[in-house]
Amino acid sequence: MMLRHKTSKYRQMAFLSQESIFNPDQIDAAVIGIASDFTSHDSGLHQHQRAQLLFAPIGCMTIASDNQQSILPPTMAAWIPPQFPHRITMRNVVAYRSIYFDKAVLPDYASAFAILHVNGLLKELIERISYWPWDMPIELQKNTLSLFWEEFNSAPKQNLTLLVPQDARIKQHVELWNQGKSLPSFLKEFAKEVGASEKTISRIFLKETGMTYQDWRQQWRLQKSIEWLAEGKNVSETAFDLEFSSDSAFIEFFKKYQRQTPHKYFNK
Repeated sequence: MMLRHKTSKYRQMAFLSQESIFNPDQIDAAVIGIASDFTSHDSGLHQHQRAQLLFAPIGCMTIASDNQQSILPPTMAAWIPPQFPHRITMRNVVAYRSIYFDKAVLPDYASAFAILHVNGLLKELIERISYWPWDMPIELQKNTLSLFWEEFNSAPKQNLTLLVPQDARIKQHVELWNQGKSLPSFLKEFAKEVGASEKTISRIFLKETGMTYQDWRQQWRLQKSIEWLAEGKNVSETAFDLEFSSDSAFIEFFKKYQRQTPHKYFNK
C-alpha cells in the first residue's frame, strides 16, 4: 500500500495515491475517512463489509451495480450500504472523498442505497471526516458525527439512477455508450444495430427498466450531460457532443428534467 501521511497528534488518515491498494475492512476503526485525486480510474465490481459515503467536490464519478448506474456530480453523494456490489468509474480528474462506517455506528435509516443532495454544511462535514486521523478517540468524533447524521438524514434524495437492461445484446451497447465510444441512436436505428425488431427492443426496455427506449435514452443523455458539465465541458460543447440541434435546445431539455438551467444546477 502506497500512502502519504501528514503529521498529527494522532496517526493521520492517509491521502491515497492513485496506485494505492486500500481495504477499509482491514482497518480497526469505527469511522475511516480517505481523500485522493484520481484520473481515469475503474474500481471493478466489489463490495465492503462497511457502509460507504462517496463524494467528489471536484469532478464526476459513475457508480454502477449489476442493473443500475448513477452519476455523482459535485452536488451529490452516494450512500452505499454494506455488502452492496458496486463499481466506481472516473474518466477525468476527480477529488475523491470516501467515508466508511462500521455497522455498529450506523443508524436504522441508513440501510438502503441512495443518492443525496450535498449542501454546504454536509460538504464541510464530509471534508472534515475524510481527513480525520483513523485512530482519533471516539469522544472527539461524537459531536461532528451527530451533526453529520442529522444533515445526512435530512438531505433530499435525488433521482440520478438509471436501470440498465440485462439483455446481452443491449448491455454491450450501453457499455460502449458509457465509455464515450458512441451515442444511443433513435429506436429505428438502434434496432438495426442490435439486430432485433423495434417491438422487441421496446419490450425489453419496458420490462427491465420500466421505461420506453426513448424515455430511457433521454435519461441517459441527461446523466451524460451532467457528467460532462461537471468535468468542465461548457454548454456548447455538451450540446454538440450529445447531438442537440442548438445550445438553446439542450438548455430546454435540461430544464425539463432538472427544472433549472445547467448554470443554476451547478451553482446552487
